[in-house]
Amino acid sequence: MKTPRSIAIDAFRALIMLLMIFVNDLWTLHNIPGWLEHVPADVDGMGLADIVFPAFLFIVGLSIPFAVESRRRKGDTTIRIFIHILSRTVALLVMGLFLVNAEMYGNAGLVPRNIWMILLIIAFFLIWIAYKDPGATSVKIKKACGLLLLVGLAFLYGSDDASGIRAMGIHWWGILGLIGWGYFIATSVYLFSGGKFFVQLIAFVFFLAFSAASALGWLGFLESVRPYVWISGDGAMPALCMAGVITAFIYKKYGAGQSMFWIWLGVFTMVLFAFGFITRPAWGISKISATPSWVCICSGISLICFMLITWITDLQQRTKWYNPIKPGGTSTLTCYLIPYIHYALISMIAVQLPLELRDGVAGIVKSLLYALVIIVFTGLLEKKNIRLKI
Repeated sequence: MKTPRSIAIDAFRALIMLLMIFVNDLWTLHNIPGWLEHVPADVDGMGLADIVFPAFLFIVGLSIPFAVESRRRKGDTTIRIFIHILSRTVALLVMGLFLVNAEMYGNAGLVPRNIWMILLIIAFFLIWIAYKDPGATSVKIKKACGLLLLVGLAFLYGSDDASGIRAMGIHWWGILGLIGWGYFIATSVYLFSGGKFFVQLIAFVFFLAFSAASALGWLGFLESVRPYVWISGDGAMPALCMAGVITAFIYKKYGAGQSMFWIWLGVFTMVLFAFGFITRPAWGISKISATPSWVCICSGISLICFMLITWITDLQQRTKWYNPIKPGGTSTLTCYLIPYIHYALISMIAVQLPLELRDGVAGIVKSLLYALVIIVFTGLLEKKNIRLKI
């Protein structure tokens, strides 16, 4: 039996996807408020752009219990589910690795960067599109072509001083890669613990403690193994996901119609904010450094947003507002990748909007509309069964 999707989680994901596209487009604007952008690494604070990514990791955690239990109901064994988790993680890591290296594409590349980028996104679609009949010969051919194209692009890659696949490196995993690691760790914890609430709570505390120990310099004795074995974001990424898992557990257990749902999530929110602000003097609030305060405050903000959306969708039964941005919640990866093609195309033809439309308030409106257009376009692709699924 197919498990119905949670409208609250999909709506929350769609809103965050809208904001992610919006903040990713801010580089095209001039004279916009500083609070919209990322805060520099050496500044204690955060802007809107510093909240969006952790909110998405929180949503990844929100989805984990529902996804794992759905596969269990279909008869999947623990090993089979874990293999599925591995395949999704590898896909995110591969995409993250290529996109990070795309940022450093230089003059040594054997094809122009914009063409390389467009071909890269095409390769992603060929490999990971949600084909109706995955076992069909034509589908296998398309996937093989995508893999060959991806390998070919690796050999065509070039930085400023080297070319070929050896010029590519793990500088950092990128947004998709960090999501992949957070998803892998948090889902593995949930899967192999049998979804026991106490274990999820202990895991969250452990990852947060690991983040704190790293921020305080207590893990220096492990520097020799850090390049080989480490927890993503010094524990911050899985901690954000685990905060979502804990929230989902309470959501599944009580539902928005019971007072205990609001009480437990209210307490959890207050604890997160209290820890985040009380410990702020020790390490500050910083997305770049992924400090424990940043983790907890962003988790608290995400919790408040989720409770508000749950109140609107589950209790007030108001869901029509979500329809225009629905593809952002159901075809999220597709939505995230489409702007890469757009930016590459406009760079190739050297066309941009007049400065008046990219300045100040007008520019902010432009980027918001741009984010909405990307989501609407994703919806059109979705109707044609063109969407990524990993």
